[in-house]
Amino acid sequence: MQAKAFNFMIPLKPPSPAVKQPPAQAVSFPDHVTRDISISIPNQELSTSVQDEKIAAYWDYQFLFVSQRTETVNPISLRVTEGSIPSDFPAGTYYLTGPGLFKDDHGSTVHPLDGHGYLRAFTIDPMKGEVKFMAKYIETTAQVEEHNRETGEWRFTHRGPFSVLKKGEMIGNTKVMKNVANTSVLRWGGRLFCLWEGGAPYEIDSGSLDTIGKFDVINGVDGSSVSSTSGGDRMVGGGDMLDLAASILKPILYGVFKMPPKRLLSHYKIDASRNRLLMMSCNAEDMLLPRSNFTFYEFDCNFKILQKREFTIPEHLMIHDWAFTDTHYILFGNRIKLDILGSMTAVCGLTPMITALSVNPSKSTSPIYLLPRSSEHDGQRDWKVPIEAPSQMWVLHVGNAFQETDQKGNSKIQIQASGSSYKWFNFHKMFGYDWQSGKLDPSTMNIDEGGNKLLPRLIQVSINLDATGNCEKCCVKPLNDQWDKATDFPVINSNFGGRNNAYVYAGTTSGSRQELPHFPFDTVVKFNTLKNSIQTWSVGSRRFTGEPIFVSKGGDEDDGYILVVEYAVTKQMCYLVILDAKKIGETDAVVARLEVPKHLNFPFGFHGFWAPKEI
Repeated sequence: MQAKAFNFMIPLKPPSPAVKQPPAQAVSFPDHVTRDISISIPNQELSTSVQDEKIAAYWDYQFLFVSQRTETVNPISLRVTEGSIPSDFPAGTYYLTGPGLFKDDHGSTVHPLDGHGYLRAFTIDPMKGEVKFMAKYIETTAQVEEHNRETGEWRFTHRGPFSVLKKGEMIGNTKVMKNVANTSVLRWGGRLFCLWEGGAPYEIDSGSLDTIGKFDVINGVDGSSVSSTSGGDRMVGGGDMLDLAASILKPILYGVFKMPPKRLLSHYKIDASRNRLLMMSCNAEDMLLPRSNFTFYEFDCNFKILQKREFTIPEHLMIHDWAFTDTHYILFGNRIKLDILGSMTAVCGLTPMITALSVNPSKSTSPIYLLPRSSEHDGQRDWKVPIEAPSQMWVLHVGNAFQETDQKGNSKIQIQASGSSYKWFNFHKMFGYDWQSGKLDPSTMNIDEGGNKLLPRLIQVSINLDATGNCEKCCVKPLNDQWDKATDFPVINSNFGGRNNAYVYAGTTSGSRQELPHFPFDTVVKFNTLKNSIQTWSVGSRRFTGEPIFVSKGGDEDDGYILVVEYAVTKQMCYLVILDAKKIGETDAVVARLEVPKHLNFPFGFHGFWAPKEI
């Protein structure tokens, strides 16, 4: 057997009191004493041993989630290793957020979704042909409490919804909702924010990346409601008992566990035609009750609330992403249910809070709720009755939605999204995290029981409505019949949001890794829905990619560039890759590749945002 040796830096013990001076232009939090350990990892192209490939896959996956405690003080110029920054690249900044820390100095680990938010910024200057890089932790309330800036020591005190504290205060710990601001990033009205699934966003200084503070956007901070309309009558059936249960739960959740009454979702929408920011919240008690309360907010560029609509749906749902058209807010109802035993152990701190819930695959269809966006549409179809899509799917992310209406008033709504089987989606072990061992198991995200039908893939949902709003037809089909590989993170040219778009870009897999066939992704795929064609670009052996971002040049729909981060895990390096969107699938698709200094190598990111330079 032929093998290749790699020197991996393996964390062995907590830091000693002595802290060395950080590199120039960076401040380094002391992480852990490391030792060079030479591990023989088989070269993928040469090895034929299944066991060796399992070892390589395991370590490759671990290094995708290695903590980074180093922050930059001043912008650092990235070295161009391939190509050059094109002169027609729009000036601006690519912001990427995600977890940065997974292990403290006292033996506790956390799920990636509970990792403290680490914001990365790539500022691109085409005139100078350079990219400046910065990265800093978001100083949330939990981050400030858990990190001692003087000593550099970390001690987890908040459990987080997906984790337990093995070496911390576990039993009786009510610090559950750990707002880590690690899920998505937004620039709106000249202000920069990092968001999390369940709390107020944190505002960030776009120049220094310093944290300004929590921004309670939905309670009118820096803006006041000028109109507030009801979303229609609330459901009455079973309402008295549910209202009683809610009244019992609220003091516990709000007071004891310090949960915000309304949990703001991390996915927002921008209605470019109306220059509005759309956001959505859920009630905290709905996590444990068989009903769901959703509130939608529409803001102008000064964060003044232009519209607020509330809806109560008689189903137990978990929503991560959603869609909108000119007339509707669109929710894909991912059905969940309360796990009684899990809720008891979770409240006691013996298991993560998320174990109180489980997926509910009791129905073979999927509910789609078309909620009227304005009062003029309230009199059409009963929005409390969902449209049942003819297949069961757990919707992960939405790429785009648009609506076309003919002269007779008949409408067709189309939604492009990523969806998986309920059997594949396991929010108890997302990313393969085992809360009992604190380890990451890559096989969890790579199950293939039943073939690729379980995996996340891009779908197109078509809904035909008559002039009165009644559904005549609903169908679900793959975005491309020829593409059956795991696919997620759909993005489009944002200038075509809410319009009939031809192109969708997404993260996917080449399928070349025997032990990592489906995730992590290593490929960007481009779908042409008009021609029903696909083109791909793959990053290469033993390297992974994150979410792609489209940067428009203002011409044709695919006239622009794709930004994607490449994670070279065996080298413990990260690269920013710029692709020509029109040339994906061709040999010269890569326009430039830029290297992040090794001491600033960062873990896998979640969602990003392209912010053009303000003139």
